[in-house]
Amino acid sequence: MQEKTAAIVLHCLKYNDTSHIVNVYTESQGRCAYIIKVSRARSSGVRSSLFHPLALVELEAEGRNTAQMRRITEARPSYPFYSLPVDPFKSAIALFLGEFLYHALREEGANRPLFAYLTNSIRWLDACEERSVANFHLVFLMRLSRFLGLYPNLEDYLVGDCFDLLNACFCRRPPMHGHYLRPEEAAFIPRLMRMNYETMHLFAFNRQQRVRCLEVLNDFYRLHIPSFPQLRSLEVLKELFS
Repeated sequence: MQEKTAAIVLHCLKYNDTSHIVNVYTESQGRCAYIIKVSRARSSGVRSSLFHPLALVELEAEGRNTAQMRRITEARPSYPFYSLPVDPFKSAIALFLGEFLYHALREEGANRPLFAYLTNSIRWLDACEERSVANFHLVFLMRLSRFLGLYPNLEDYLVGDCFDLLNACFCRRPPMHGHYLRPEEAAFIPRLMRMNYETMHLFAFNRQQRVRCLEVLNDFYRLHIPSFPQLRSLEVLKELFS
């Protein structure tokens, strides 16, 4: 049985001299892993060069839906990138987000609102002007938390509150555990929550603040997602924007 689906590439790993294993997030089934035969020929139905982080592709795969590892028989770009592969800042963001999503998205089964969010965000990253890129990953991670059930509660926030990272809420006093932000850093959370892709260039962060916000968001997800590892691409991104 052949199946067609739109997909977002998360990770591509060399399996042997002739095959790669590709992890993708699909519109029809959520997180999936496929095997592809390596080929650089233009006549091939599947070219390994298509499977770079955050690539938007259309796939055809063989096998039953219950198979753990199916073979991709045909793949093509569903959205031709304009700047993402050649812009070093955007490429670094794509590398980081691809690694992040590879570990964060473990859900099997369709989640079309999440797929639409990811697809629209990737297209925005490719199309946005350079002046808007610096805050993109911060907005992306903050808004992703809504789809994963981790979005902070802002209703009771008052200036001077701490932010409880474990319970995703603001509090008047520091919690008993050590996973919280003091008021001066907790104040960044409401700013991040107000940002979106249209307005993110209007929010001024210096480089130190931007790096710290990235560390906080990464730590927040690590607290809530079991076995979430240290990301190798995180240091690359911090160095690029520092």
